[in-house]
Amino acid sequence: MQPLPDRNRLLARLRLGDRERVVAKLTLVSLDVATVLFEPGVPVGAVYFPLDGVASIVTSMQDGAIVEVTTVGNEGLVGVPVVRGGSLAVRAISQVAGSYLTMSASDYLDELEDNPVLAAIIQHYVQALFGQISQAIACNELHSSEERLSMWLLLSHDRVGSDRFSIADEFLAQMLGSSPAAVDLCAGVLQEAGLIRYSQGDLEIVDRSRLKLTSCECYRLIRAEFDCVAPSPQRT
Repeated sequence: MQPLPDRNRLLARLRLGDRERVVAKLTLVSLDVATVLFEPGVPVGAVYFPLDGVASIVTSMQDGAIVEVTTVGNEGLVGVPVVRGGSLAVRAISQVAGSYLTMSASDYLDELEDNPVLAAIIQHYVQALFGQISQAIACNELHSSEERLSMWLLLSHDRVGSDRFSIADEFLAQMLGSSPAAVDLCAGVLQEAGLIRYSQGDLEIVDRSRLKLTSCECYRLIRAEFDCVAPSPQRT
């Protein structure tokens, strides 16, 4: 269990003594695609530190439409900003299957009160998260589907630490704000260009360097925002 916290960039920033105390309250879980972490309006029972999974934060409309608000990987924490007995107005779902370290919301809030180092790290992370959300809003308005899909693929590549990963087609559609057919078309463009391989939700990054050229500037800006909070392993 001891090496695992280093795989989450927020936990990796804790000093050894603080980290050991936090680790004692963490449980390792493996979440499949589409696992619901919490629902809107329901008290948040636990927070999650992703290790190699990616969570999607979504909001639902009255007609049943679902829109992705943001994603969280090993740079962050799923469940902020939470208060005692409080709920959030969004749903959190495991978008890319993987491992997480989880802690009860009560223990997490106790740690924030007793551990000023952790509290400062989380505060800086929340600021970066809102920066990501703001950038994504602009990106959705101004950039093409191919650019946005390339950005998402690069961020996911950073988070999962593998060239290959799986995601449900419906999540890609929510991320792009389009239909599954449009997602297939967009992914097909990148595949024909030799940047990725994609088949029924199975993705492989083939040429990261050229994928970065296809992506909009939002990837660089979002990554830089989180690197200020918790530096990431270097990728080319």
